[in-house]
Amino acid sequence: MKDKNFSLIVHGGAWDMPDEVVNAHNRGCKNAFFVAEKILSEGGSSLNAVENAVAVLEDDPTFDAGRGSHLNEDGFVQLDAGIMDGKDRSFGSVAALEGVRNPIILARRVQESEHILLVGDGAKRFATLNHIDTDNGEWLIVDRERELWKSLSQKEKVLASEFFLTPHAKGTVGAVAKDKDGNFAAATSTGGTPFKPVGRVGDSPICGSGFFADNSMGACSTTGWGEAIAKILLAYFAVISSDKTNAAELAINKLHSVGGAGGLILLNGKGIPSIHYNTRRMAYCYRDPISGEIVSGP
Repeated sequence: MKDKNFSLIVHGGAWDMPDEVVNAHNRGCKNAFFVAEKILSEGGSSLNAVENAVAVLEDDPTFDAGRGSHLNEDGFVQLDAGIMDGKDRSFGSVAALEGVRNPIILARRVQESEHILLVGDGAKRFATLNHIDTDNGEWLIVDRERELWKSLSQKEKVLASEFFLTPHAKGTVGAVAKDKDGNFAAATSTGGTPFKPVGRVGDSPICGSGFFADNSMGACSTTGWGEAIAKILLAYFAVISSDKTNAAELAINKLHSVGGAGGLILLNGKGIPSIHYNTRRMAYCYRDPISGEIVSGP
């Protein structure tokens, strides 16, 4: 594996992850990594790799993406996702999406279209037009999240910022890759914050905030408190700084400077992987470019 000509990292969120969920997060990230690595090893594109990795994570109720996502204040799931091709900087995003199991697949269809961002009912209609299954969204909801929603509905006020430093939150998911042709891609997907206002959109589907890819510089996917991440265009900042050996750390330090909590995965222009976060733990998986060994956390 030392001489492979592709690179890949996946993540499953950065937050104050309690011990009892560590194994599930680790296992989920590894599952997604191996699916995407197989695509790359067989000559597949970085776009296909990150789309499929994120779809695996969306199907895993461990994470705050797809099935198992947090419920909003009205008790249903609204999803956000984005994907970007570093070859031409084309991207596609969906936001406030209901009733679609894999928003990253729909985001890829948007990326392939003349559009860049579709939201709400329009995004769901676009899914139907592209033969992507839709439903009322009940299968996105798991008992754990319904119970959390019930407890939060009893509170007088719910602040999104408090969740990234408590055991309540789960992680946004993402992947970045470089394929054998030197093309980079990034993808990010989330269910957002617990008990969020209807229609709330964070950083994940915003190009430059939740994801960014450029063939000359690298690729990044972020996770954490979206309102803070968007202030500094965290993914873009990390990628344009990727020529520095500590680019991921510099980017998270910048996030911290605006009161933000979270993490990121980054491939620099040579495809060298790095991660950094300022929460207690982060879920991730990549293969060490020197030893060829799998590196995963938490």
